[in-house]
Amino acid sequence: MGETVEPWLVAGMIALLAAACLAGFAAERVQASAENAVSTRLRALAGERLGKMPARQLQSLSTGALIVSMQRHPESIAALVVGHRAATAMMAAGPLLAAIALCFVSWQAALLVLSLTPVMILFFALVGNAIRRRADAQEHAFGRLAGQFADRLRTLPTILANHATASEEAKLGQRLEGYAGETIGLLRIAFANAGIIDFFASLSIAILAIFLGLGHLKLATIPGFSHLELWQSLFILMIAQEYFAPFRRFSEQYHAKAEGLAAAAALDRLLDAAPVTACPLPVLDRLRLTLPAHGLVAIVGPSGSGKSTLLRRLAGLEPGAMPTPGTRLLASEEIAWVSTDAYVPEGTLAEAISWNGGALDRSRLENAARAIGLLDDALLPGGLDARLDKGGANLSGGQRLRIAVARAQLSGRTVLADEPTAKLDRATAEAVRRMLIGISGARLVVVATHDRDLAAAATLVVDLTRDDTVEVAA
Repeated sequence: MGETVEPWLVAGMIALLAAACLAGFAAERVQASAENAVSTRLRALAGERLGKMPARQLQSLSTGALIVSMQRHPESIAALVVGHRAATAMMAAGPLLAAIALCFVSWQAALLVLSLTPVMILFFALVGNAIRRRADAQEHAFGRLAGQFADRLRTLPTILANHATASEEAKLGQRLEGYAGETIGLLRIAFANAGIIDFFASLSIAILAIFLGLGHLKLATIPGFSHLELWQSLFILMIAQEYFAPFRRFSEQYHAKAEGLAAAAALDRLLDAAPVTACPLPVLDRLRLTLPAHGLVAIVGPSGSGKSTLLRRLAGLEPGAMPTPGTRLLASEEIAWVSTDAYVPEGTLAEAISWNGGALDRSRLENAARAIGLLDDALLPGGLDARLDKGGANLSGGQRLRIAVARAQLSGRTVLADEPTAKLDRATAEAVRRMLIGISGARLVVVATHDRDLAAAATLVVDLTRDDTVEVAA
């Protein structure tokens, strides 16, 4: 006589499955939101830490390491903190609850699924070291690739001028293949791990199904599996799936753990790097400098004498004793910095000149750009509407510096300029000189320079070649 299942039982199981699906969907959404919050916070903390680093230390960091740390590491660490920990908690609680539920129907079935648990845990331990090694290798490969790519972008004009694109493309291809190989190796181990877990889970469920089927067909008498109601057998098979589900989830997250640990170690090394010790510059320690409220101050001396270091100290970007009373000269928002590495946002030339200065009248922008020679630059067609790439990637160092000078002229702030006329043609250098001298009529302009003509126009000259105690007053 065939066994029947009560309609209410079928409806209850369908409702239970629907509730489980909804709960799983909600859990995935919550986990994704938590991972996004963690990665955003980590990225903000890393940015704050980098922002507090001295300029010299920040410049010493690998470009590739910075790119990876700000772009990739926060997500990897968030997956470790949220995803892997959630999977670990589920693996600790889920199988235990499932085994208890099985005991109410058949303790023999619970014992069968429990017997495979040590095998899976042992396998996790065996593959753990291999996955960690692969994750570390992948992390190093990605850092090398990012660093080389950033370096090639920075030197792209030189590469194009020397017709070396083919050779550089081949080198980048080799780096990319190395990273791809490490990634494939990591995924191969991760997939093998997940496959082994699936094999043991499927084997266990298949054995349960065979034992239950033999009992229902009256072909064999197996303690704990014979003489069960049909709903009890269905319950065992459903709960057995849930018993192994946390193990499957944990195996999927196992490589995320390795990547997260490698990312955390790399980010920790970067942010906790030992401060770069500058070469001692006794002249800066002996310097007693009183700056005027306005005028042109020229810091002169041979290369390596400390001109740029003094300028960074005045801006509060370099640690060390200050040559002026107080801890720093001005707050950062009161300074306009002029150099060949000045920041240029993506957008138009007008937006670059007015950046960080608020809305400015277009006629003022045109006057400043024309005075510095930007409107006559053949490589910037379109005048103030000329398009600039992100970070000023399509600009030369001289164009970037002239944008910074025009920005400083319109900003109303104290100007600190590092070698503002270096590597410029005579006409452009004269335009920069003329604008800086004009600015100094109403504001303070401090320049570190080798330019004798610019130094000759200064109202105050700070010569770092003097060996005695330097006392300079306005």
